[in-house]
Amino acid sequence: MLRAILLAAGSGRRLGVSHPKCLLRFGERTLLERHLGALARLRVEEVAIVTGYERTQIEKELARVRPQPTLLFNPEFARGSVVSLWRAREWLQKGDDVLLMDADVLYDPALLDVLAARRGSALLLDRNYDDRAGEAMKVCLERERIVEFRKQLAPELRFDDAGESVGFFRLAAETARSLARHVERYVDAGRLDEPYEEPLRDVMLESPHAFEICDATGSAWIEIDFPSDVERARAKVLPRLRSAEARRA
Repeated sequence: MLRAILLAAGSGRRLGVSHPKCLLRFGERTLLERHLGALARLRVEEVAIVTGYERTQIEKELARVRPQPTLLFNPEFARGSVVSLWRAREWLQKGDDVLLMDADVLYDPALLDVLAARRGSALLLDRNYDDRAGEAMKVCLERERIVEFRKQLAPELRFDDAGESVGFFRLAAETARSLARHVERYVDAGRLDEPYEEPLRDVMLESPHAFEICDATGSAWIEIDFPSDVERARAKVLPRLRSAEARRA
C-alpha cells in the first residue's frame, strides 16, 4: 500500500499572496487539485495534508473532495518545515511506503508514475537546473552514491554528478520509520527552524545506496517560490502540461 504526505503549511510570503501556495491556480485547477488528481490516478487513497497558514482556505477547497484527505494542522507553520513533517510522524510510522511531496510544485503527473513504479526508496533528479537564486535543493552523487543533499554545498565537497531534487520522494516503510525517528530528534533538540530536508538528508547519508535515483531531466515541472516562478510556470510549464494531457486523452 502506498500513502502520501503533502506538505502545505507554508505562507508563500515571498510570493506576496494571502493564501497558501497550494491554492495558486494554473489554468483551470489549483496546485492542490492537481496533486489530488495525480494521486487519485495512481489509486493512492490515503492522503495526509499538513496545513498551517490560512488552513480554512484549504479546508474550503477540499469540502467537495471525496474521499476526504486527512488534515494535520501545524500551528507553528512560521517555523521550519521540519515541524510540519513532525506533525505527520504517525503517517511515517504506519508501516507502508510513503510518497512525501512538497505542495508548491507544478508538474507532469508522469513524474509520480516513476516513483509509484519503484520498489523501495527513490527520488527524482533533474540534472538541468538553474541555481542563480541559490534555491535549488541539490542532490550530489559520487559514483551514483548520495554524498550531499542541500541548497548550499561545502567548497571541499567532491562529487561527479548533481541535479536538483523535484521535491517528491518515495520512502520505503523502514526508511519512513527512520525519517520519523530523525524528525523526532530534531524537535526534541529544539531545532524547529530547520527545513524538513535536513533530517531527510541525515537518512540519505546514513544509507546512501538505499535511494534509487530516478532521472527527471527534461520533464515539465517547477517549484513555486517567487513571482518569477509563477510567470515561468504559466508561460512555459503549463503549455507543456496541456500538450501532455492532450496526448494522454
